Amino acid sequence: MNKIIGLSLVFVFSLFFLSWKLKKEDIQTTPSTDLISCYNMETPLAYKAEASQMDFANLHPSPKSISSEGQLGKMIKFASEDGNDGSAYLIPAKKKSNKWLIVIQEWWGLNDNIKAEADKYYSDLGDFNILAVDMYDGKVAMTPDSAMKLMRSANMDRMVNIIKGAIKYTGSNTSIYTLGWCFGGMWSLQTTILAGSQAKGCVMYYGRPETNMDKLKSINCDVIGFFGKKDQSPSQAMVDEFEKNMQVAGKNFKRNDYDAGHGFANPSNPSFVEAARDDAYNKSIAFLRSH
Repeated sequence: MNKIIGLSLVFVFSLFFLSWKLKKEDIQTTPSTDLISCYNMETPLAYKAEASQMDFANLHPSPKSISSEGQLGKMIKFASEDGNDGSAYLIPAKKKSNKWLIVIQEWWGLNDNIKAEADKYYSDLGDFNILAVDMYDGKVAMTPDSAMKLMRSANMDRMVNIIKGAIKYTGSNTSIYTLGWCFGGMWSLQTTILAGSQAKGCVMYYGRPETNMDKLKSINCDVIGFFGKKDQSPSQAMVDEFEKNMQVAGKNFKRNDYDAGHGFANPSNPSFVEAARDDAYNKSIAFLRSH
């Protein structure tokens, strides 16, 4: 009887020890990349929730068609951490350069308008490599309804991996600059945060601002932003808060406001305001050259 009791106690103790060991190993082996991905989800998820609503879709009239004739770049593939290749529209600098401008699409996708904008920045900047990232893995929307459907099904973890892959594609010793509009304006700032010490300048056109102070404090470069006074996403109140938070974080943020609505810098947008676009464009070029 004593022998049976003794063996039972050994068995129970062994199960307890094994369970404790497995739990300990689970805690110790949580990949740091998973923690970083979660850390970078807050603002993108908030954008996704907002962009899945009709009120947001109504801010975006269907874009006009833009010709693809004479495009300067070509589509390329690059590796991403989730094992699925990302893609981007690449225009390499004419002479070898360590300066890269990562361009990020509007919520429509990587369409011909974004490629045309990438071509224009390439021509005016001269010594930059331009990489316009495809955040939708080849999908492009032509109507607000289809864009909203793409946003509702968007995987933000996948988008983080695409951005990380794009940063890695540029090389480990490169200077990274970011630029984007609306959805891309939000991701321009998120890309700057992900780029760490490689980030040298961030341009955001009416993108959702970051609110996490720890993330703002981690920014390693100056930021310039262009916003419409009539815009509701982001609203002037949201931009006011962002400006205040950047000051508290000790970061240099240059704000530019225009008497315009959402998407004012997009020539394919019926709400396009040429004078505002031209002023913002000239200031963004001057900002990138100065940094």
